[in-house]
Amino acid sequence: MTGTSKRNWLRNKGSSRVTFLELFFDLVFVFSISQLSHALAAHYTPLGAAEAGLMTFAVWWVWIFTAWATNWLDPDKMPVRIMLVVLMLLGLVLSASIPEAFTDKGLLFAGAYVFMQVGRSLFTTYAFKDQSAANCRNFLRISTWFIVSGVFWIVGGFLEHEARLIAWVIALAIEYAGPASGFAVPGLGKSNATEWDVSGAHMAERCALFVIICLGEAVLVSGRTFSEMPFSTLTAVVFVTGFIGTVAMWWLYFRFGHERAAHRIEHEETPGSLARQAFTYAHIPILAGIIVHAVAVEFMFSHPHESGNLGVMASVLGGSGLFLAGNLWFKGATSGRMPLSHLAGLVLLILLAFIAPFIEVYLAGILATLVLIIVAAWEYRSLAGQTVGHTVH
Repeated sequence: MTGTSKRNWLRNKGSSRVTFLELFFDLVFVFSISQLSHALAAHYTPLGAAEAGLMTFAVWWVWIFTAWATNWLDPDKMPVRIMLVVLMLLGLVLSASIPEAFTDKGLLFAGAYVFMQVGRSLFTTYAFKDQSAANCRNFLRISTWFIVSGVFWIVGGFLEHEARLIAWVIALAIEYAGPASGFAVPGLGKSNATEWDVSGAHMAERCALFVIICLGEAVLVSGRTFSEMPFSTLTAVVFVTGFIGTVAMWWLYFRFGHERAAHRIEHEETPGSLARQAFTYAHIPILAGIIVHAVAVEFMFSHPHESGNLGVMASVLGGSGLFLAGNLWFKGATSGRMPLSHLAGLVLLILLAFIAPFIEVYLAGILATLVLIIVAAWEYRSLAGQTVGHTVH
């Protein structure tokens, strides 16, 4: 047996099955999303929102790059399994560090993040070494970018307060610019979108599972808070409102979203380019919207009669707005046309923002949920007769 065949850790061509180990890996990110929503609710200030936003970008980035890697790597191969289990351990450290990432555990957060990103990328580079020269170079470029950004992550871990935030913003800016620039590296060139032959079905299912994680956190927040409060008509109304809002988000994403995206990518001439836009970038506002929605539900329980608090109202309307904006981007990229229903929903939320300072929080929550229901009903009515493979008109 040759050395090449001994070190074939890649999936068989055409395999798109999401393995149980990938699902197991996602459990760490259930904890991450919970930590992020709690951190935002506990430190709901402009600075706290900026910090929570940065950590959300980081958590998403480490998860989506792992999803891209396992699009090629076979989790049923023992070396890949070991790599994913190590990433799980580091991810647990990362998640546990989130509440104090900008105080005492900054270096722990940064160290876990850098080890995950650089370690996984170097592992994938080695896995491709004797299998695909083009992909080997691609992941070598990716590793280089993560090493450069990693310097700012680690330096930021030694800094304090705003200096840490600035260093980490620079690190994330470097990383987020990577895919758009083709991970250009002097001497190695840059990646070509035609080289990224991804499985649309695998990417769609992986991202759908992450959306489920976030929606699950919203359900847990609502259920946990409701169970801890004395029962009243108002708490029941808030509980039902939060639940219906979460269900509407699920419906909007899954009824006409991820299956169509998978079909489109599978039949795209340059699937990597479309997957980069639809999954790597467009899902960020979707996930941020769900997290903010979970925080808004907490505020609806704790401050139902408050009015005039623009920050709280921003979470109530902003969660739905971010979610709709992300779906608008995602569905527009994968169908070739922006859904009119989502554009109308965003306009309605903007109009609600003008009256939000004069109404109570729980009423704003009901109205924001009503917008999501209207958008879902509109989209269902306009697209119900179409199959996944048809172009939307």
